[in-house]
This record gives sequence, C-alpha cells and structure tokens, in this order.
Amino acid sequence: MLNAVAAALLASAIVIPPGAPNETPPPGHITIDIVTVNGSGCPAGTAAVAVSEDNKAFTVTYSDYLAQVGVGAQPTDFRKNCQLNLRVNVPQGFTYGIAQADYRGFAHLERGAYAIQKANYYFQGMSQNDAKQHRYNGPHSDDWQATDTTEVAAIVYSPCGEKRNFNINTELRVYPGTSNTATTTSFVSMDSTDGAIDTTYRFSWKTCP
Repeated sequence: MLNAVAAALLASAIVIPPGAPNETPPPGHITIDIVTVNGSGCPAGTAAVAVSEDNKAFTVTYSDYLAQVGVGAQPTDFRKNCQLNLRVNVPQGFTYGIAQADYRGFAHLERGAYAIQKANYYFQGMSQNDAKQHRYNGPHSDDWQATDTTEVAAIVYSPCGEKRNFNINTELRVYPGTSNTATTTSFVSMDSTDGAIDTTYRFSWKTCP
C-alpha cells in the first residue's frame, strides 16, 4: 500500500518535496499565528485559530460571518467573504499539506431562495487550488455541512525549508430567487447559535530530506 502511494506521488504532475505522506504528526505542539484578516465576513476580532492537541488538524472559529437578503438586510449583505493569512509554525524537518477541509454553519432559506458556500486555500507564492462550492436550496432551516477532500497524489505541500504563509479564502452568498424579500429574510452563516462554529482543516504531514 505504501509503495502504491509513493508511486502515485512520483507520478503526480504537482511538484512535491521528497518523502511519503505521513499520518504521524511531529512531536510537540504546533502553533499558528494569524498574520492578516480581511473581509466583510470576519471583522477584526471575530476569527480565531486553534490547533488540535494531536496536531492532526486546526480549526478556524468565526463569530460574525453571515450573509442575508430580505427584511433588515443591506444591499451588500447578500455576499460575505473572509481572507486569512496564517503562519503555521512547523518544527524543522517537517512540512504539511491540507488533506481535507470541513465547513459548517446554519442556514434559513425561504422557498425559492438559495445559498452558496465557496472556499479555496493555497500557500503564499504558489498557485491557488480550484475553488470548490456547495449550493443549498430553500426551503431550508437547519445546520449545513460541506467537506472538501483532496486525493493523496494531489495534496500540495509547503516547500521544505521555506517560510510560506497559508492563505484561506471563504465566501458565503445568498440569493432571493423567487422568494418575497419584502416580507421574509433568508440567510446563511458560518457560525452557530452560541456564536461560534469550527471550520476544520486536516493536516497531511511529510518529513523533509
């Protein structure tokens, strides 16, 4: 199995540093610093990052990320976005990629309305991965969840020995469609009733030569 994975990596068109993917994270505790935060979906102080105790994932928590249309909404509220620039402090001899991203939130969509969640991520100075999006149609008034998974051979790793910040771009949109915006409100959020929900990014670790 490991030989097959290694062969797939070598055959990939993406340039990846030597070494096979390793599910075993480095020792100690990884830390992440938020370098910059931009976007209408994450005003200052409303986004936070935390690394899991086992170093296998990190979460981004939003507390004011909501797009809406209809009663009480401003014309620009139909679209919200957030751009995070993160510094992942990795021990010497290791590098990482992102194998999976889990997004969660809540949506209330009137009949005829619909919402779109969109996201991509990339290392500073490298090509962006293709943005993936998910659509939710009204009527809907419940939690939503989306998972974007990258095949092993397609995971892009931060180059060994280089300091490259990690960029995350997310976006929420809600469209009225055929719903009546004069009497109803439709919204989609990347948060929960208690004001926080985790967006989880799952690491794929490699050792550097």
